[in-house]
Amino acid sequence: MTATKWTEKYRPKRLKEVLGNGKAVSELEGWARSWERGLPEKRAVVLYGPAGVGKTSAALALAEEMGWDEIEMNASDSRTAAAIQKVAGAASRMTTFSGRKRLVILDEADNLYGSADRGGSAAMLKLVRETDQPVVLIANDYYGLTKPLREATFGIQFRRITKGTVASALREICRAEEAGCTPEMIEEIADNSGGDLRSGINDLQAALEGALDPGEVATGVRDAKSSIFDAVAKILRGSNLGEAVKVAWTLDESPEDLVHWIDENLPLVYVPADLAAGYDRLSRADVFLGRVRRRQNYGLWRYASFMMTGGVQAARTEKKGGYIPFRPPGYWRRMGQTKGARQVRDSAAKKIGRHCHISSRMARAEMMGFFGLLLKDKEAGPRVAALLEFTPEEIALLMGTKPTTKKVAKLYDAAQEIIEEERVSEIEGAWGGSQKGEEAEEMKRPQKTDKARSGAPDEDDSEVGSEAGDPDEGPFEEGGAASSDLGQSSEPTEPEKDDRQRSLFDF
Repeated sequence: MTATKWTEKYRPKRLKEVLGNGKAVSELEGWARSWERGLPEKRAVVLYGPAGVGKTSAALALAEEMGWDEIEMNASDSRTAAAIQKVAGAASRMTTFSGRKRLVILDEADNLYGSADRGGSAAMLKLVRETDQPVVLIANDYYGLTKPLREATFGIQFRRITKGTVASALREICRAEEAGCTPEMIEEIADNSGGDLRSGINDLQAALEGALDPGEVATGVRDAKSSIFDAVAKILRGSNLGEAVKVAWTLDESPEDLVHWIDENLPLVYVPADLAAGYDRLSRADVFLGRVRRRQNYGLWRYASFMMTGGVQAARTEKKGGYIPFRPPGYWRRMGQTKGARQVRDSAAKKIGRHCHISSRMARAEMMGFFGLLLKDKEAGPRVAALLEFTPEEIALLMGTKPTTKKVAKLYDAAQEIIEEERVSEIEGAWGGSQKGEEAEEMKRPQKTDKARSGAPDEDDSEVGSEAGDPDEGPFEEGGAASSDLGQSSEPTEPEKDDRQRSLFDF
């Protein structure tokens, strides 16, 4: 047996070798042919559907068949805006030395999250709008992409492969490998694959290399992962507690995500009399999730999972018939809609906290309203906005208005003028202070020399003359030597002016 993975060894090299999705393959090929006639209306396609149905294989086979070079970014790569612009963006604008087109493939385009992928979605949208080379996005969840990205691309759906097609592919591999595959083994693996051809091929290779008997194949294969919608239906509409608990284990969802799905769909299934009991069990699950976060004890997940699945199901006393359209958590949608506002809020709180020497959390809770009142003051507002360098969005948030209002624009412009004046004043003070200091030193030296040459009285002699009652010879005579030496003046010096100006910003 070879160590090569069979999924790579038997990956399709031509589009006609991609199994089970003839319509999708035909649409993909038609889009590719349109590039031969110039820039198509949709410069990028999205291949979407369940895992293991041939999306990536179809993209690679397309590049092979069209004679295109390809460049691929997947989930293991950092997909920040900078990374996409550097790798995929550059590849989408430049032709190869051979003059052939280059196919840009971005895998798992619906899984952009966290700081590692910051800005990736916006960069991806810019890429598909401006590219001069064909682009293929690959996603499991089509609606996990942003709406502008969906509208800018041509969506092609790949569906699950039938059990018979999976079994046929497995038999061909067994024949090519000259492996002793029994019909029972192939049927069992095909049945457990759930339409995931890649999973079926991996399971076949694992079963054969492990020398498993037909009856043992089930222990060597993975359980087919249920979709989240099927899982929610089994939990809320099912009658088998064991199955409801087990379905949570097969999902590629954490308990923190699953609890939001159940919370959203519980009122759609349960009658009012059962809702209170259902939410009581769900709240108990949330208590365990809170303990997991605080203690970092992930062993408590099992109790949370049990309460949100079997516990919620046991709370139902009446069944509700008919079709029920389950929906994703509205909490996620609301969080997505308010993401920009929360970022502005956190940015403003961070600036306030840094200035007041408090945490951002305390600034959000205690100081946001106070600084909003300061901004509304005609005199203090511009100086506060300049001091903390608030953006128009932050000013609007604190004042409870929109960034596009004239009030916000006027306040922001006034703050920018103050900042510019401060910058100019600092520059002038830095240059003027050093020059005036040198001039003062130069002026002192010749004055002292003249006094020594002319035999003018020193400070002690001047004081004696003053005591004798001669006002004209006093030490504080205007323009006198004492006045020059002591440097007394009613006008503030430049450093004093700077200090006074800066004191306007001390709150």
